[in-house]
Amino acid sequence: MAVLLRLSRQMVDTDNDSFPISRRTLLKAGVLGAGALLFARWIYPSTSQPEATPEGVATLDGNAQAIIASVASVLLKGALPVGAEAAAARGEVVAGVDKAIGGLPPSLRKEIDQLFWLLAFPPTRSLIAGVWSPWPQATEASVERCLDAWRDSRFTLLRSAYGALHQLVMASWYGNPRSWSAVGYPGPPVIAS
Repeated sequence: MAVLLRLSRQMVDTDNDSFPISRRTLLKAGVLGAGALLFARWIYPSTSQPEATPEGVATLDGNAQAIIASVASVLLKGALPVGAEAAAARGEVVAGVDKAIGGLPPSLRKEIDQLFWLLAFPPTRSLIAGVWSPWPQATEASVERCLDAWRDSRFTLLRSAYGALHQLVMASWYGNPRSWSAVGYPGPPVIAS
């Protein structure tokens, strides 16, 4: 306690040479540092340009589309077509997820929007997901580590987020006629009239 009192007296006593930084200098440094960070963010252009908006996407913004495309590439590894058709298939998954989210109640849509916002914001994306690069540049390994960690997390919230992303992506892909032939599903039965 005596040490804290002595330190507080030194901070208040500006005549003491053992503590050369004044409050004014500290405040100036803080304001200049904040200004430098704002300036750096302003001049640093976003390097992650999401793919073109797939046809039929109305609910998801560009960041959410990039997140879904990255997650779908990992969750559907081996199920998605490769080569030239891969981007179109990911676009169909994004459109399917968008359609599914559009049909949810407003309270659930708000929660999913919050999840996408957290995953799009670089500091929380890095801390919560462990993905340091923007989603379009994220490696499959880093996205897979994130999803594995969320699936096996001791926190219910992260497991719920994984479950939501998993169900949305799987439902949108396997509800797509493009995937039916690969799993041997002939399609819905035709009702004869």
